[in-house]
Amino acid sequence: MTAESQEIRQTAGAQDPLPSTSGRSGLPAWLRRAASISELWTFVILVALVAFFTLAAPGKFFTTYDLTQIAVNAAIYLVLGVGMTYVIITAGIDLSIGSVLVLAAVAAGEYNIHHGGPAAGWGTVVVCVLIALAVGTGWGALQGALVATGKVSPLIVTLGGLGAALGLAELATGGQDPAGAAATNLQNTLGFGKLLGIPWLVILAAVVTAVFGAVLSGTRFGNYTLAIGSNPAAVRRAGIPVGRHLIKVYGLMGLLAGLGAVMWLASYGTTSIAGHSTDNLKVITAVVLGGTSLFGGRGSVLGTVIGVFIPAVLTTGLVVIGVQQYWQDVAVGVVLVAAVYIDQTRRKSRERR
Repeated sequence: MTAESQEIRQTAGAQDPLPSTSGRSGLPAWLRRAASISELWTFVILVALVAFFTLAAPGKFFTTYDLTQIAVNAAIYLVLGVGMTYVIITAGIDLSIGSVLVLAAVAAGEYNIHHGGPAAGWGTVVVCVLIALAVGTGWGALQGALVATGKVSPLIVTLGGLGAALGLAELATGGQDPAGAAATNLQNTLGFGKLLGIPWLVILAAVVTAVFGAVLSGTRFGNYTLAIGSNPAAVRRAGIPVGRHLIKVYGLMGLLAGLGAVMWLASYGTTSIAGHSTDNLKVITAVVLGGTSLFGGRGSVLGTVIGVFIPAVLTTGLVVIGVQQYWQDVAVGVVLVAAVYIDQTRRKSRERR
């Protein structure tokens, strides 16, 4: 074991931030973490919601159509949630994700409009995808640099980023969703296409989740992310560049926001400038519900997967039983507060041990 590894192990806190290949169970550390019982209570809530709405609307909820719609509706938030998991594990936050998604969608959409519109070919589609990913990554990395080198609170940096990104999108479009922002090729494949009956949006979200779940649980990058959230001072003493890592984490969040923009354009064919004001609320709710601690150092992508489906099921279920849309936002807000309360209670319980 290197001196760097020993230093972090001794001072980073309760959670072991560096990979190990075996333990008392004989399982890899990443597998033990993925299967942690900390996600169990979230799964119980999800099952309870499904049972409630199934009983409240027999024959109308939990149908094949409902399950498909829930999965499709959750796909974008799942991609965003994966990035937010990394950010919150570092004891950070990103309130700007909805605006970054809009800005990336507008940048890609404007290019598409001037290079073929709905009839644009695959070459234009590829360029639009790259533009969205680049805009999102660049914006995220910039915010990460401000957090890392400017010593500014992530809350303030990303709150400012929320307004700035949305403002730039509105300046570029005059505040109106431009027509022809998405190519028909993109919509007919990623937006509406299926593979073996499974929508491509859901498959893409599943791939992103699997890849970055493995990165978080089984690579040095993921372990550094966990360690920084547990004890950044110890990580610095071990010689790990905390600032550079934070830039990468926020850049990853931006990258996935850019991917979310591509998925949105493919699904809806428009930038929906005014339609993402509560994305941060929904995503943060899902991540915290999944067991990721707002105080940093603890969390998993598996928990986020479960957490994402709770608001998705809640929203769909309330629609099915005829609850007014405005109450849906109230319900999601209440769930977020409850999740934070549970997170704080669990943290205090761990500190007393």
